[in-house]
Amino acid sequence: MAENINPDKTINNTVGSEIATRKRSFNFYNLAMMLPDPDPVLRKQGKDIRIYKELLCDPHVWACVQSRKSGVLSLEWEINRGKDKTQQGQFIEDFFKSIDLNSVISEILNASLFGFQPLEIIWKKQGNLILPAEIKAKPPEWFCFDDDNKLKFRTKENYYGEDLPDRKFLCPQSNPSYENPYGERTLSRVFWPVAFKKGSLKFWVIFTEKYGMPFLVGKHPRGTSKEDTDNLADMLEAMIQDAIAVIPDDSSVEIVEGAKASSADVFDKLIDKMNAEISKAILGQTLTTELGNSGSLAAAKTHMEVRKDIVDSDKKIVEKSLNQLIQWIYELNFSEKDIPIFEMYEEEDVDLTLSQRDKTLFETGVKFTKEYFIKTYGFDEEDIEIQQEQPVKKDSVFSEFKQQEKFPDQQTIDEFVDSFTPEELQGQAEMILKPVLKLVKEGNSYEEIYEQVSEKGLKTDKIEKILQKAIFISEIWGRLNGLD
Repeated sequence: MAENINPDKTINNTVGSEIATRKRSFNFYNLAMMLPDPDPVLRKQGKDIRIYKELLCDPHVWACVQSRKSGVLSLEWEINRGKDKTQQGQFIEDFFKSIDLNSVISEILNASLFGFQPLEIIWKKQGNLILPAEIKAKPPEWFCFDDDNKLKFRTKENYYGEDLPDRKFLCPQSNPSYENPYGERTLSRVFWPVAFKKGSLKFWVIFTEKYGMPFLVGKHPRGTSKEDTDNLADMLEAMIQDAIAVIPDDSSVEIVEGAKASSADVFDKLIDKMNAEISKAILGQTLTTELGNSGSLAAAKTHMEVRKDIVDSDKKIVEKSLNQLIQWIYELNFSEKDIPIFEMYEEEDVDLTLSQRDKTLFETGVKFTKEYFIKTYGFDEEDIEIQQEQPVKKDSVFSEFKQQEKFPDQQTIDEFVDSFTPEELQGQAEMILKPVLKLVKEGNSYEEIYEQVSEKGLKTDKIEKILQKAIFISEIWGRLNGLD
C-alpha cells in the first residue's frame, strides 16, 4: 500500500531549499567571502583584468572590437516599438534622446570584452522626478562578486568588497553562470594570439636587422695585434652609419649580401595566423576583416550571418541593461505597472522591385490580402488596415480609364486631327492608293511594280505635311510634360 505524502511538508523540507551551495561545497576554498575570478589566463599569470586592457593597443584587436561594437551602435532604437506610447513611455524616449546614449551603449558593450561592466548611476531630482543625471562606467577590477553572485565594491577599508545600495549600479554581464558570475571574456581568448604575435614581430625585426642589410667583412694581415683588430671593427661599425671608413693600406673591406632566404615568410604566416585567430574570437569569422587570397560569395555571406548572430547577442545585453534602468525609473517616479520596453532593431530595406511590381498589379485591378502584406513585407497584423473598395462599373474592367478626363496634350492633338474633314482625308488616301492598286492589277511581277512606283512617284505632299504637323505638336507637348 502506497504511503501518503504531505506535499507541503515535502516542498518545505527538501526541494524548497538550496542544497548545493559554495559554503557547503568541499572543493570551495574561498574563506574571505569573496568569490575568486575563475579566468584561467588571469590565474596562470597572477594578474587582474587590467592585462586585458593592454590588448586593445594591438591594431588588429582594436579594429575587430570597433567592428563588433559598430554592428550594435548602427542599430535604430525605440520605446514600445510599433505600439501606442503612453505619456510616461514618451517621457522615457525623450529622456534617452537627451543623454549621450551612444556612449552609454558603447560602455555596456564592454561587458562582452571584459565579462562584466559596472555602471554607476548618479540620481538627481529634476522637477518632481528623480532621474539619472550621469551614467558612469567604472573599472571592472574595482569590483568582485560574493557567494550569492552579488556585485561588491572593493575599497581600501574592505578589500573583500562592500555591499552596494539598490538601484545604484547597472552590471551588464556576458553569459554569466552560477559558477562564473564574472562572465565570459572575449579578450581572454585573444591573450595568447596577441602574445605570440608580439613575439613574432620582435623576432621578425631582429631578423630584418640581421639579414636585411649587407655584411661588412674586414680583412687584415695575419699576426695583426688585437688593438688593430678592434680599431678595424670600430671603423666598420662607424661605416654602417656613415658609409665612410679609413683603414690601413694593408687591410681590406668586403661587402657580403645577406642570403635571400625564405625564413622571413615564417614570421609573416605566423602573424597572419594569429590575426585570423583574433578575428574569429572577437567577430566569429575572418572575411569581414581579412579578404585573403581566396574565398567565395557564399562563404562571405555565411561569415556575415555569423557576425550578425554575435551582434544580436550583444544587442540583448544592451536591451536588458537599459530596460533595467527604465524599471528603476518607474519604481522611483511612476505608479503604472505597464513598463515600456527599450528595443533595438535594424531598419529593413524595402524591395523596390517587388513593391513596384505589386503597385503595377494593383493599378490593373489585382487585389492583395492582409496576409500577403504580413508575409511579404514583414508587417504586424495591427499595422495594416484594408480600406473598403469603391464600387466599380461593370461595363468594363478598365472603366476607370474611360472616366478619366483627357490630358491637355492629347486634347490638342485630337483637335488638330478633327480640323480635317473625313472627305479631305479620304481624298488624300485615294490619291495615294489608286495608282498603287492600278499598278498591282496591271503588273506582271513585284519587281516591275516596284520600278514603276519608283519612277512615277506618289503624290503624298499634302498628307506628309499633315503628319509632320501632328508629330511636331506631339513632340512639343511631350517635352513640356517631361519637364514637369
